[in-house]
Amino acid sequence: MPVKKRTPWLEALYAAMPLCLSYIPVGLACGMLLQKAGFNILLTALLSMLVFSGGAQFLVVSMISVHASLVSTILMVFFLELRYALLGSSLSQFFKNEKRSFIALFSQSMNDENYAVNYLKYSTDPEWNRKKALYVNWFSMLSWTGSTIVGTLFGSVIHVDTELVHFALTAMFIFMFMMQLNNGLLLVTGLFSGGLAIIFMLLFKNTFGLILATLLASFAGYLVERSRKTVDTDNDGPDHYDLTGGEVHHE
Repeated sequence: MPVKKRTPWLEALYAAMPLCLSYIPVGLACGMLLQKAGFNILLTALLSMLVFSGGAQFLVVSMISVHASLVSTILMVFFLELRYALLGSSLSQFFKNEKRSFIALFSQSMNDENYAVNYLKYSTDPEWNRKKALYVNWFSMLSWTGSTIVGTLFGSVIHVDTELVHFALTAMFIFMFMMQLNNGLLLVTGLFSGGLAIIFMLLFKNTFGLILATLLASFAGYLVERSRKTVDTDNDGPDHYDLTGGEVHHE
């Protein structure tokens, strides 16, 4: 007897279920911290849907707790979320024939985790399509938003030390940095950025120092990587041939 084929939304839910369940504890914690920072249920829901990124929302809480300006907060979130340009470009091969309206809708609900699910499905499942991919995004966003809202409700009755915000954010970004650490240049760039951040924060007495440190360290790392590739290209110069047409190899 043939197995009954799942409907698109059910297949997407099945693929996204582990992701949705993993969001619950982190979303609850994020919602409680948002409540302590002054967010109500409506603002928490809007932030969770418009800025669908746990790292960005924890960053917003941290910036608010140190009384950072709105401009500094927006810029820090912008630089943090620049990675989505790379993630989106790798998925673009599957959306070549889609309308811009759909791409905009899909992009708004994409984050690191549902990107990984959809990329894996598109790469391994020939029947995976735009509808299923969008359902994965929406199910994961629904799980995250619901968890942060419940966390905000809990935050009004449970005491949470706001100092935990700094600890949680620092631990999270150290983990993210270590997960991406695959060569010495990244390590040096990260340490250089941290050192500049300390210096600029002491000089400017403002979170603008973090933005400036990020930009300078990233640009310096880019220049070093570019010069290294240029040297490698020069060393791999064109092959030389003798008068008889034979290839000459230089040891």
